[in-house]
Amino acid sequence: MSVIRTDDVARLTPPGANRGLLEVFRHRYLLSLIVRKEVQIRYRGSVLGWLWSYVKPLVQFAVFYFAIGVFLGQNGRVPYFPIYLLSGITAVTFFNEAFSNGTRSLIDNAALIKKIYVPREMFPVASMLIAGVNILPQILVVLVIALFFGWTPSFLAVGAILLSLIIVAVLASGLGLLFGAVNVTFRDAQSFVEIIVMVAVWASPVMYEWHAVSAVAPQWLSVLYRCNPVTAAVELFHYGIWFQLHPRDVQLAPHLWLFSGIALAISLVILAIGQFVFRRLEGRFAQDL
Repeated sequence: MSVIRTDDVARLTPPGANRGLLEVFRHRYLLSLIVRKEVQIRYRGSVLGWLWSYVKPLVQFAVFYFAIGVFLGQNGRVPYFPIYLLSGITAVTFFNEAFSNGTRSLIDNAALIKKIYVPREMFPVASMLIAGVNILPQILVVLVIALFFGWTPSFLAVGAILLSLIIVAVLASGLGLLFGAVNVTFRDAQSFVEIIVMVAVWASPVMYEWHAVSAVAPQWLSVLYRCNPVTAAVELFHYGIWFQLHPRDVQLAPHLWLFSGIALAISLVILAIGQFVFRRLEGRFAQDL
């Protein structure tokens, strides 16, 4: 007959006890299964499969080059404008997909949530990871095109791209937790997120350069604009790819690394707020779903 020791009892936790995001990484095998399943479903029944992930960015590049670059004359105003545009859109696309899917993740997995216990934070986090997997082919296409135009990778360039992805991942996870939890009870949250996603591409220097804002906005608004984590992520992508093509001909916003650090700090604060709100509303998920 085995004897239960006092220290063993002390380590016991109630069924369903949740330690938030730490619990997600304790169940990382289940997390990997969810990510793998969703990625496979994306191209189920498709003849080309993963090739579509490479075809779409190439078509985007062609459209940007001719429609906006040639016909609207942006190629003459902004050096390597198609690469500038495509690299910026890559960062915004990652954010939009992770944020949108994270907001819907609890609703989409309602049947699973009501049947068994899993850390509910797993679903917004999985949505962010799935978006990260989906954006990798687009990043690869952008890098290959940039290599064709003479891009030379460097430690700082690669570091800037990785930091951009980290900022977006943290920000999207925090917002996914926040709006995903609210969306369970108030489905209007999803419509609000759709508006944010629509505005995101214009609220960061994707279609235009950063100084277009500083030229017309007051100083305080320009600083606030540059503290936007999505703006910092886009500018880091520009630094990592577009800026490296010809540093003498292009100009990035000053103090890039300082504002990137501020953006990362803001993203971490949003992640903490999202986790706090998620934990407060989590008790209502099963009945509201």
